[in-house]
Amino acid sequence: MRRWYQPTSPLGRAVLPVAGGIVFFALLALATWGIAALLSNNPERVSTRLATPTFEVGRTETIAELIADQGPLLFQGLVGTEGDRSVVLDHTGDTVKNGWRVYYAHPADRTAECLVAQVKGTRNYTDCEGRTLPVEQLAPPVGVQVLVNDRVEIDLRDALAAASSTTAP
Repeated sequence: MRRWYQPTSPLGRAVLPVAGGIVFFALLALATWGIAALLSNNPERVSTRLATPTFEVGRTETIAELIADQGPLLFQGLVGTEGDRSVVLDHTGDTVKNGWRVYYAHPADRTAECLVAQVKGTRNYTDCEGRTLPVEQLAPPVGVQVLVNDRVEIDLRDALAAASSTTAP
């Protein structure tokens, strides 16, 4: 049986296995990059296992108590890729199952670039101009809904579809 090239010098016996390992890992990295590039160039084929269209906030009773104690919850960058939109989750109902609302985290009379910050422990927000606004004066969402069962979820399906259609070439 004929063997492949077998180096005879100590330098050759040291360098050849290392070079072979480098070539192997370079090919593995190239294959991984190719698969990722293929998936990212075709977003319609990306499954919800990679990017779920809903954001689970938590148990309904726990989230309702948290909002009652500390004010509405602000979640940053949930919607869109350009000009990310943050959302605010609010609960004002007399039971844990009703009274859930979601808003964009900017004033209704300003653009998405004018983000708000919560006044700690209240239902008020301060905008980019220093105005103090109640949560009800934030922008109403487009395509964002609150799903309430045993758990509260923010449904982003329609908003993500709208964001991807506006950024597509």
